[in-house]
Amino acid sequence: MSKITAVRVYSVTSSKLHPIVVEVETADGVVGVGEAAIAYGVGGLAAAAMIAEMAERYVLGWDASRIEALWHELYDHSFWAKGGGAIVFAAIGAIETALWDIKGKELGVPVYELLGGLVHDRLPVYANGWNTEFSDAEEWARAAERPVADGYTMIKTYPLAMPMEEGRTLRHVTRRALDRDMTKLAVERVRLLRQVVGPDIVILLDLSGGLTTDETINYCKRVEEFDIGWIEEPCDPFDVGALARIAGKIDIPLAAGERLYTRYGFRKVLESQAIGIVQPDIGNTGGMLETKKIAAMAEAYNMRFSPHNCASGVSTAAAAQIGACTSNFMTLEVYPYFREYPNFVEIAKSNPELRIRDGRLDMDRSPGLGVELDHAVVDRFLWAERRRPA
Repeated sequence: MSKITAVRVYSVTSSKLHPIVVEVETADGVVGVGEAAIAYGVGGLAAAAMIAEMAERYVLGWDASRIEALWHELYDHSFWAKGGGAIVFAAIGAIETALWDIKGKELGVPVYELLGGLVHDRLPVYANGWNTEFSDAEEWARAAERPVADGYTMIKTYPLAMPMEEGRTLRHVTRRALDRDMTKLAVERVRLLRQVVGPDIVILLDLSGGLTTDETINYCKRVEEFDIGWIEEPCDPFDVGALARIAGKIDIPLAAGERLYTRYGFRKVLESQAIGIVQPDIGNTGGMLETKKIAAMAEAYNMRFSPHNCASGVSTAAAAQIGACTSNFMTLEVYPYFREYPNFVEIAKSNPELRIRDGRLDMDRSPGLGVELDHAVVDRFLWAERRRPA
């Protein structure tokens, strides 16, 4: 038994992203790392504050080996976790992930060995973020030549979105509607994209819940002919009725889950059987074991599991660990060109994304998550530190 003696929270600024990373340290000097995956949009500092408050009230002094028990302590006694959303479960998930990292390091094994062992030695991955600076349909589509040349056989993009703006990752649809010209452009983008990549590349489309249900159905029907692998977030994630209506009208699999939290939040969506792929994000749905449970629930409904991932290398490492030991795993999201963005910082040593070859990520046998924070980089981003009194 080794008790938790310190929790450190880092609020990182890395180009367009704002990763919130946590280190948990035990009395034996073992340090685990986790991430609250609120790296874009608004709410990162709220998640950082939630982690710091949970550390003070519940985490410090806790036996680091009792991971499931601490999860329920936070869930049952933070009060706002029941029915809660991204901020509270990102905080819980970041702490929980760090504890799995500690346990793996203490036992000298990767986390996947603690959760069932390897099912997949190499993980298929898909490329995102390769054309966010383009608006013109031809340039937007032609940008796919790069990830295809780099060996990616699956690519994801946002046909309804406009280029990045200062302080944003994407400019999504506003007020649930597109005018006729923008709708025409969104269809033309996909048509040209299929021409550019050819018949063998899997194209994944993310609509970010941007349109009304009828417009979503209309748009999806217009792009069906281009052999789309999935439509991601076709509507608001909690709108099970809209999901079911869309699923009944189109012949493209639906994917959802990055804005659903815990197994409880996924239950009604799974019961509807409207989606084919579940996409929980370890860093905001409640942690590694919670994600594993969601994937198992999905398997019972004959669905595939593709973890959402858009943060730092810590999140990628955690998602890869779960993907590697999960039987219904499909593919993992990565952003191979983030490092080229202005003012990007690499906070993780041994980032697993650097091991991607030909659209696949090789798993290694490093203990824990297999990543460490680079303190030469992250120390300047230290936001809060809580320690157990001597």
